Amino acid sequence: MSRKIFIVGTGTDVGKTYVAGLIVKKLKESGRSAGYYKAAMSGNARREDGSLIPGDAAYVRDISGIGQPLEQMCPYVYEQAVSPHLASRLEGNPVRLDVVEKGFREVCREYDYVTVEGSGGILCPVCFDEAEIWLEDVIARLELSCLLVADAGLGTINSVVLTTEYMRSRGIPVKGILFNRFHPGNVMEEDNLRMCEHRTGLKVLAWVEEGAGELALDSETLAALYEE
Repeated sequence: MSRKIFIVGTGTDVGKTYVAGLIVKKLKESGRSAGYYKAAMSGNARREDGSLIPGDAAYVRDISGIGQPLEQMCPYVYEQAVSPHLASRLEGNPVRLDVVEKGFREVCREYDYVTVEGSGGILCPVCFDEAEIWLEDVIARLELSCLLVADAGLGTINSVVLTTEYMRSRGIPVKGILFNRFHPGNVMEEDNLRMCEHRTGLKVLAWVEEGAGELALDSETLAALYEE
């Protein structure tokens, strides 16, 4: 049976896709069957034939070396660099949870470890006009526990603690924190790490230095975070 986890960011541009790529890479290089999935992607470029390229999926596939088909990795792909609810209002094809779940189950049947990435932060609106769907609804529908990705820099204590407390209030399990763009020896960032652990009670599982090509977390510990 497949094991899964959901990657949530404290907001947009904290590096969820970058970290997700390193996670999938670590699993693959340890000999595990690793797949990736994302319900909706915005801000994508078009091929010469006009079709949209699922950019986050392409990035994860390239950095991790997995051979998963791009069309299997995300059911909803939009051009506008806005939240999925607004992108679908502008472009059509609004997100439906049954479609998202169907694609997710198909990936789970094919791969032993499935890493699911969210869009934006936990309060990202995924659909609004046809149905009201927030990112937390996707997590609940897929019945997943989460890892929280945060930028290591200024302001992260506030965003990490608020995100964690909101998720807990909604009954969403959070298993740990991954800090991105971390600079060892930076007094503020090292203090951010300690303060986030203190206020949330969560462990910082790993920190990712700027431009790192590997996740500094052993594969067994990483794999144990995934749940059936």
